[in-house]
Amino acid sequence: MTSRIRCFFDIKIDGTEGGRIIFELYNDICPRTCENFRCLCTGEKGRSLTLYKKLYYKGCSFHRVVKNFMIQSGDFTEGNGTGGESIYGGSFADENLQMKHDRPYLLSMANRGPNTNGSQFFITTAEASHLDG
Repeated sequence: MTSRIRCFFDIKIDGTEGGRIIFELYNDICPRTCENFRCLCTGEKGRSLTLYKKLYYKGCSFHRVVKNFMIQSGDFTEGNGTGGESIYGGSFADENLQMKHDRPYLLSMANRGPNTNGSQFFITTAEASHLDG
C-alpha cells in the first residue's frame, strides 16, 4: 500500500489563531490531484503559468461557507471564488470519480464542471452524496 501524504493549514480567524487542519491526501487513488494540492500547500512551484501569480494557498480565505454542507477556499488569484489555477497551468482533468462524499471532513476539488479542476477545494461538513460521480 502506498503511504498517504499529509499536509496542513494553520488557520487564523479575524487575525486570531484558530488551530490546524491536517489533510490526508489519497495520492494512491488521485495522484495528480493530490500533487496539485500538496504543491499549492507548500508553494514550491513558484508562479503560475497563465496568471503569473504565486502558486500558494497561504493567505487564502474560506470565501464560501454553506452550513451543513461545506467550506470552500483555494482561490489564490482573486480571493472570491472566481479564480485560481493548477500547478499544471490553468485547469486539469478529473481523476477517479469513484470516491464518495459520504461523510463530513472530506477534501474535494471545487470546479465549474467536468475537467475544470484548478486550485479551489472544499471540505465537507456533512454527507454530500449529490456530488458523487
